[in-house]
Amino acid sequence: MGCIELMDYKILLSNISFKEGREYIRRNFREVYEVEPGYKLFDVYLIGVPPIQIAIEDDYVIFTYVKPCRGTFVLKIEGKEEIELLRRSK
Repeated sequence: MGCIELMDYKILLSNISFKEGREYIRRNFREVYEVEPGYKLFDVYLIGVPPIQIAIEDDYVIFTYVKPCRGTFVLKIEGKEEIELLRRSK
């Protein structure tokens, strides 16, 4: 893929701090993984304050996404392949 903007995503939270996004994911989802900045998800390298939280719910990936000059968001994107890769890597 390479561009989150071109994907079908849902914004769960916007205009938040990275810490608020991390806490939201930790509190609201059961299956949560921690990755380091630079982890590749949907062909995009994640940036942010470690550890970066990624949650899985059904066939969706939920994660904090920092878009420079736009802010920090928690996004929900369908991603069966990404889920398999994440589960295998952890």
